[in-house]
Amino acid sequence: APSTPYTTNEVGCGPSWANSLLEDNAEFGLGMHHATKQLRQRTLELTGELLNQQIDDSLRSAATAWTEGFNDKNSARKLAEAYIRALETADTTDQKTQQLINDLVGYKDYLMKRSTWMIGGDGWAYDIGFGGIDHVLASGEDVNILVLDTEVYSNTGGQVSKSSNLGAIAEFASGGKPVRKKDLGMMMMNYGYVYVAQIAMGANPRHTLKVISEAEAYDGPSIVIAYSPCISHGIKCGLTVSQEHEKDAVDVGYWHLYRFHPENKLKGKNPFKLDSKEPQFERFQDFLMEEVRYSSLYNQYDAEHVQAIFDESLLAAKDRYQSYVRLESYAD
Repeated sequence: APSTPYTTNEVGCGPSWANSLLEDNAEFGLGMHHATKQLRQRTLELTGELLNQQIDDSLRSAATAWTEGFNDKNSARKLAEAYIRALETADTTDQKTQQLINDLVGYKDYLMKRSTWMIGGDGWAYDIGFGGIDHVLASGEDVNILVLDTEVYSNTGGQVSKSSNLGAIAEFASGGKPVRKKDLGMMMMNYGYVYVAQIAMGANPRHTLKVISEAEAYDGPSIVIAYSPCISHGIKCGLTVSQEHEKDAVDVGYWHLYRFHPENKLKGKNPFKLDSKEPQFERFQDFLMEEVRYSSLYNQYDAEHVQAIFDESLLAAKDRYQSYVRLESYAD
């Protein structure tokens, strides 16, 4: 049965979340972001009116600090909680001031600066919802997208997607996908102001945490693409070894870890950083043979034809790696 992995912590804080259609995930998330943004703007306007009234020093201090740190992500919770306490304990006999305080208490859930994350698979991100993702990232809004890249339409039965790798067997690609995988990250880097990264938790947990932290901290749009082993891959040792399998994917050059941070450009640095080591391409085919979506090609073709597919897949992986190496070595 479907499950929801979201809950509140010990003080009652947690994510506000909603599910939408596969094709409009990004647009739906942007709508929620704009709604919250407008409500926060309303609290800022009400606070401005409140500061023009005769109020006690503690409330004025909390309101002023909150206003000055309105977009400060690091101190957002501390400032919001202090402001809420001051509002709820404020004492005034002026009717207008009391009404402003009441209104702000009613908006207290929006005093905290929220983080917006849109989460979905590659079928949505690379394919049916790509136009929406492109629109959202191009908006320049401070939103985050997390793509769980299984390289197949996992949710609807394992159909091929633009994220599927060359040679992989899937629904509508029973003979193996004949063309290369779309490089979503490279496409989004072209905007220049979007934070872009690829991660694989099993390959480097520290890198995964660093990327998500950087994406969250960045004042602008971000997209994080996470390699995500799936039952449709047919990993021969099962999904219980998915973390180790992610490490193998990075080690052999099937998947790469990198970050593109626009702020580094402003500091005179190269915004692109290739975080994974030089691949062991000699093990690339061994990695493919660990998955049924590749090894079952031998059930359809002779060994020579399968080898040609594997060679083409390896060439695609090397080309992609070299494109990242060129980006990292680029100096303005």
